[in-house]
Amino acid sequence: MYKKWSYILLAVAAFLSIDNPVRAQESAEASASLRKNSLPGFDYRVEKLRSFLSNHNSPLANYAEDFVENADAYGLDYRLVPSISGVESTFGKRIPSSSYNAYGWANGNYSFKSWPDSIKIVSGTLRTKYIDKGAPTIAKIARRYAPPSNTWGGKVEYFIGKIDVLPLGFDII
Repeated sequence: MYKKWSYILLAVAAFLSIDNPVRAQESAEASASLRKNSLPGFDYRVEKLRSFLSNHNSPLANYAEDFVENADAYGLDYRLVPSISGVESTFGKRIPSSSYNAYGWANGNYSFKSWPDSIKIVSGTLRTKYIDKGAPTIAKIARRYAPPSNTWGGKVEYFIGKIDVLPLGFDII
């Protein structure tokens, strides 16, 4: 029973911080005991993200750990960059050939060296060129990342919410 309430509280905390990647990360750090199992190296965020991306037949599924590690390194919500990939390329399925550009970077005209390279560059740039320069919310990131779209931010928030939904009966031992 305690675990189910923990998941519910975690989901509520994540929902309340959806429009603020910085606050969402602070909330995530505060609930580290809910994220990690007692097994060394286990982080349920990686497994949840991998499962979510696999359910979408994403080529990014095998890089869930890269998303989480880079989010932690740059102080981002771990769901932000994968959610951007959902909006921009259906989670990496619709990209220019061999570009590893699942994020619409440079209007899709930029090629990264690999998936891990793309995740690191996009995560770092979101931190240094967006959040640290006055765009700490998804709404403010959207104005710079995808102008003149009025729907981009809402779509990113939609995927963030979908990643965070735990299936019924999901239990971490």
